[in-house]
Amino acid sequence: MIRADGTVVGWTKAAEDMVGRPAGDVVGRPAGRLLMSAGDSPVPETWSARAGEGEPWTGMIEVRHGAGHGVRMIFHASPMSAENGRTDWFLSAAELSDTPSSPGAEAATQAALLARSPIGLSLWGRDLRCVWLNRAAERQDGTPRRERLGRRVTDTHPGGEAEAVEAVMVRVLDTGVPVVDHAYQWIAPGRPEQPAFSCSYFRLDGEDGRPLGLCAMSVDIRGSWARERLAVLSEAGTRIGTTLDVINTAQELADVSVPLLADYVTVDLADSVPLGNEPLGRLPSTAQSIPVFRRAGVASIHPALPESLWPVGEAVFVPPSSPFTSVLASRTSHFEPVLDTSPGTWLDHDPDRARAIAATGMHSLIIVPLQARGTVLGVAVFVRTENLAAFTRDDLLLAEDLGARASLSLDNARRYTQERTAALALQRSLLPHYLSGGSAVEVASRYLPTDMREGVGGDWFDVIPLPGARVALVVGDVVGHGIAAAATMGQLRTAVRTLADMDLPPDELLAHLDELVVHLTEGDARNENFTTPVMGGTCVYAVYDPADRCCTVARAGHPPPAIVSPDGRVTFPDLPAGTPIGLGLAPFESVELELEPGSVIALYSDGLVESRETDIDAGLERLRTALSRTGTSLEDLCSGVVAAMTARAPQVGGADSGGADSGGADSGGAASGRALTTAPSEDDVALLLARTRALGPDQVASWDLRRDPTTVADARSHAAGQLASWGLEHLAGTAELVVSELVTNALRHGAGPVRLRLIRHSSLVCEVSDSDNSTPRLRRPRTLSEGGWGLLVVSSLADRWGSRLTSDGKIVWAELELRPGS
Repeated sequence: MIRADGTVVGWTKAAEDMVGRPAGDVVGRPAGRLLMSAGDSPVPETWSARAGEGEPWTGMIEVRHGAGHGVRMIFHASPMSAENGRTDWFLSAAELSDTPSSPGAEAATQAALLARSPIGLSLWGRDLRCVWLNRAAERQDGTPRRERLGRRVTDTHPGGEAEAVEAVMVRVLDTGVPVVDHAYQWIAPGRPEQPAFSCSYFRLDGEDGRPLGLCAMSVDIRGSWARERLAVLSEAGTRIGTTLDVINTAQELADVSVPLLADYVTVDLADSVPLGNEPLGRLPSTAQSIPVFRRAGVASIHPALPESLWPVGEAVFVPPSSPFTSVLASRTSHFEPVLDTSPGTWLDHDPDRARAIAATGMHSLIIVPLQARGTVLGVAVFVRTENLAAFTRDDLLLAEDLGARASLSLDNARRYTQERTAALALQRSLLPHYLSGGSAVEVASRYLPTDMREGVGGDWFDVIPLPGARVALVVGDVVGHGIAAAATMGQLRTAVRTLADMDLPPDELLAHLDELVVHLTEGDARNENFTTPVMGGTCVYAVYDPADRCCTVARAGHPPPAIVSPDGRVTFPDLPAGTPIGLGLAPFESVELELEPGSVIALYSDGLVESRETDIDAGLERLRTALSRTGTSLEDLCSGVVAAMTARAPQVGGADSGGADSGGADSGGAASGRALTTAPSEDDVALLLARTRALGPDQVASWDLRRDPTTVADARSHAAGQLASWGLEHLAGTAELVVSELVTNALRHGAGPVRLRLIRHSSLVCEVSDSDNSTPRLRRPRTLSEGGWGLLVVSSLADRWGSRLTSDGKIVWAELELRPGS
C-alpha cells in the first residue's frame, strides 16, 4: 500500500519473501528507495504520469532485493480513495524471469496472470467503492470493469441481495473479523441459470492499524450450493414429521434449521392449530401488542435460548403492524437480509423484541408462512446472530421449502389431533363416568386409548345394576378406530343397557344384540348416498347374583374371562366362543359358574393380551401371572395388571382417559376407571375387575310353596315374620299384598313348584319363581272384570317390578324401597 506522497504504508509477508526486506525496513519510507534506477525519487517518471491520471494501470518495475540484486516484476496499481480527497494506491506484483521481454510480452504476461486466476479478486476502499478487480471477478459478476470501478455494490446491483452483501462488508470493515463462505446470488434477468457465489471478505489495515479497505475473494458455487440445498431438504424429509404430534413436528422444523440455515428459529402457530385450552382471541391484549400465535417450537445455537421471549406452549404477542401479522395476512414471506432497527420501524411498538435483538445481535430475518390445503397454520421465523453473513435469496428459497414440507406434516398432525380429540371426547361421553357394583361386587377399571395413527378405538366396558341385587358386567370391542368406532361403541353400549333392562339371560342378550346390529347395517346399506361403516365387534356379558353366588357368562367372539379365587388361583373357564357381533351366523350359549365370596371376575379386551409380537395364548399366561397377586386392593391389582401386561408404569389421571373419571369408592366399594400414561400401544386396552360379595343368611330368606290355594296365606305369614325379624315392620302390609298377588299369579298361570324369596340389601326384593317360561304382562282390566287385577295391584304398590326367564322357568319380582337407615 502506497500513499499519494509515495510512502509505503502496507507490506505483506509475501512481499517480504519476494524482495527480501522485512516490513520494518520498508513501511514508512519512500517507495522509490526500493527501485533499482530511481534513486530517492518516490516513483519513476512514467509512474508519476500514470498516477496523476488516477486510473488503475499495469507496468514493469525492478526492485532492489535486500541482498543487493534486482528483482524484476510485473505490477498492477489500483487507486484507493483516502482522507482529504487524496488517492492512495494498492500494488499487486508478481516476479518475472530474467529473460528480457518486450513491452508486448510484458502485456501478454500481465493478461495471463489475470486470466489464469480461477478465483475472483476485488479490492474495495473505505467508502466501499471498488478500486480493482481481476478478470475472474469480472466474468463472475457479468458487469464490465468500467461500470464497476469506483462504484459500490448497491450501485451496480440494486436490491436486497446487494444490500445484504454490503452489510457484510460494513461489518467486516468495522470489526475486522473476516467473513468466510458468505453465499449470495445475483438475480440476472434473461439468464437461464442464475449465478451463485461464495465470497470471503477480510480487512486491509495500515501500519497504524487503521483500516484501508477490503479484499474480496469469490468462487462460483452453483453446483455445490444446489447439492447442499438438496442435502438439507433430504435431511429435513427424514427428520420432520416423524410423529403426528403438532408440538413435536414444530420442534423438528426448528431443530433441522439450526444451525444449517439460521442461528435461531421459532415456529409459532395460529388459532387454526389449537394448542391451548383458551383461544388466542379471548386472551387479554397489552397496550402495544395482541396474542396472535402460540409457540410450538424453538431452537438456537445457544442452549439457554436467550433470544426467546416465550417458552413452548405460551401465547406470543406481536404488534398489529409487525411483519408477523402481515405474513399471516398476505401469506407471503418477509425477507429482511439487513434487519432495520432504526427509529420509526415496527420495533418502536415492540420494546421487548427490540431489547432482545440488541442484546443477542440479531441482524438478518426471514419470516415464512406455514400453510397447507388452503389453511394458514402459522409462521416460521429464521434469524442470524453470530453468523455475520446476511440471509440471501437462496436462503429464503430454502426456508420456504423447509416451511412447505413442515406445513404438510403440521396439517396432518393438526387434523389427526382434532379427530382424535373429538373421538376421545365422544368416547368419554359414551363410556360410564362412575361405576358401582352395589351389594354384589366391588369394581375397578382401566381404559388406555391406542396411540396409533387411527386414534382411539371402540373398546368399552360397563357395570349395570339388575333387580334382585344382581349386577351385569360387560366388556366389548368394536371393529376399527377413530370417531366411527367410538360412535358405534356408543350405539352398542346403549343397546346393551336397553337389553339389560329387559333382564335377558346373557346368551339371549347377545343374540338380540347381534340381530339388532345386522338390521342396522342392512338398513344403512340401502342408502346409496351413505357409506356404511363396519358395525360389529366382540363382547362378553356376565351376570352375577350375590344371593346364590352364581355368575352366568356368555361371549361373542371375545377373549374368555379370568376367574381369580380368593387364594390367587387363576382359571379361564371353558366357554363357547360364539361369533362376533354383527355376523348373525350362530346362536350363543351361557355357562353358569359358582364363585366363592372374594373371587375376582376379570373381563378385558384383546388389546391387553394380544400384540404383533405376542399371540393370545402367551398373553393369557402373562395375564394369569399378573392376576395371581393376593393381599392387595382391587385398585392396586387393576393398575398392576395393566402395568405388567403393557410394560408401562401406571399413573392416575391423564388427558387421554376415555373411561370413567377418577374418583373414590362408593358405599359399595366400587371404584371408577382411571387412565394410564403409557408408551405407544397398538390397540385400545380395557380392563374390568369385579370382586364378588355374597349376601348372608340374614339378608336372604326363601320358602318352597305347595301348589295349593292355602299357600297364599302361608306366603303372607312367611313374609310378615321375616320382615319383623329384619326390623321392617313398616313394610309388612305392603309386602304381604305384593307377595299375595305374585304367589296367586304363579299358582293360577304358572307350572311346577313355586318358590318365594325375599332379599334385603339396598331395597327389599320379593321374588316368586315357577317352572313356566311364559312371562306375565300388565293388562288393564275392565271395571267389572273379576280377573286381571293382580299385576296392576303389584305395579301400584311396588317401586319397580318385572320378570325374567331362568334356565328352569321364570321369576316375577317386585322391589320396595327402604327408608334411610333401614
